[in-house]
Amino acid sequence: MDCHRRCRSRSLAAPVTLAMTLLVAAPSYGETPSEVPVIGSAHLPRDLSPWSMFVSADIVVQSVIIGLVLASLVTWTVWLAKNIELALARRRLRRALEVLAQARSFADALAEVGRGRGVAPALVKAARLELAMSADLTSQAQAGIKERIATRLARLEAAAGRHINRGTGVLATIGATAPFVGLFGTVWGIMNSFIGISKAQTTNLAVVAPGIAEALLATAIGLFAAIPAVIIYNQFARSLGRYRALVGDGSAEVMRLVSRDLDRGQAHVGLARAAE
Repeated sequence: MDCHRRCRSRSLAAPVTLAMTLLVAAPSYGETPSEVPVIGSAHLPRDLSPWSMFVSADIVVQSVIIGLVLASLVTWTVWLAKNIELALARRRLRRALEVLAQARSFADALAEVGRGRGVAPALVKAARLELAMSADLTSQAQAGIKERIATRLARLEAAAGRHINRGTGVLATIGATAPFVGLFGTVWGIMNSFIGISKAQTTNLAVVAPGIAEALLATAIGLFAAIPAVIIYNQFARSLGRYRALVGDGSAEVMRLVSRDLDRGQAHVGLARAAE
């Protein structure tokens, strides 16, 4: 009977002892999560700002980022310079077009516009040169004179378009290549991250995250350089189209004045009077 009682007390005491052990080992309800140790917390990066990622990046990734930043500076420099150049050129051309539209003869246009600078004076001077070189021809050669003047003006229009278009090709190059350059930096950074994982013999996030963040920074800066370049290039394409239309209007005005004087038979007389 005594043996049966002792065995029964031992079987009841075992669960009580296990419960007490779990209560002692478990953290109390008042303990904050910060007091619980985190595995690998000493190795987590403290600063992942763009500058710290750039400083800690591989030399190849740093070179890519520096090149993309310089490309972005070139984009905004071209934007500022070409906007100023286009604004001044359009203003001079519009003023010359107003004078050409109000002139009654080529001699009047030559006296008002031919002494300035820009594409409109160049058009007027080209027409004057051809009239001077054709001064010994008869009145029956008017069609040939008009054709030669039109050819000269067309060449000047093409030259004005090429001149005003200078510097915009670099925008197209930056817009097309910057994302791929940034992608190259990203691929290189991810390769280095995988190499670091292999050397550390661990897949801990603290080992992988900094390298991947540095790699993605190159792609972000590549897009930062490419998107404005494409937008600015498209803007300049529209602006240059409008400028070429204005140059075409100036050429048409000059041809109209020359044709009017030739029909009057006064082209050479007016040219001599303007030369005086």
